[in-house]
Amino acid sequence: MSAETRPRLIETIGRKRISFREWRGHRPFWGGLLTLLAGIPIMYIPYANLTIGSLTVRMATTAGAGSLIIGVLLVVLGLTMWFQPASRVFAGVAAILLSLVSLVVSNFGAFLIGFLLGLIGGALGVSWAPGRTSQGGNDTEEPARHTVAGPVVATHPAPAAGPGSGNGLDDLSGTSPTNGTNRRHRAG
Repeated sequence: MSAETRPRLIETIGRKRISFREWRGHRPFWGGLLTLLAGIPIMYIPYANLTIGSLTVRMATTAGAGSLIIGVLLVVLGLTMWFQPASRVFAGVAAILLSLVSLVVSNFGAFLIGFLLGLIGGALGVSWAPGRTSQGGNDTEEPARHTVAGPVVATHPAPAAGPGSGNGLDDLSGTSPTNGTNRRHRAG
């Protein structure tokens, strides 16, 4: 490897890492990963044989086919969260329901490992929301100010009849938005 190819290799790896980060940011990545990982123990453990010396312990249950189906569906739902982010709510709810069913069908949800991974992954898939894209503007512009919700105040209040008239605009405590002493701006 020459001295010239090493910087290009580092730049290529950096670009791929940035593009993966961008791809990951537009979908419920962690929810899909946990859901996908939940399917593996649910599929595998009911068919596993544990050998201790000359003793073979078989974990197979009568519902082994159900465990296989639930595990495959969880893997597919995890991939669906990755590649079809628009259907993330359906995939998340289905993953939660399948994880709950795996408690009964698949050795307590493959000894609670697959159950918990599926439950958390499904919840992350349901709760994920796409981020807002930033508007391509000038960086020198002042950022938009966000106002804090407060009391509703008329923009052009009628003059008060006197102290204690009851319309709330004659607040003498020093915190009224009309006299500007509370450091908030009026809307309008």
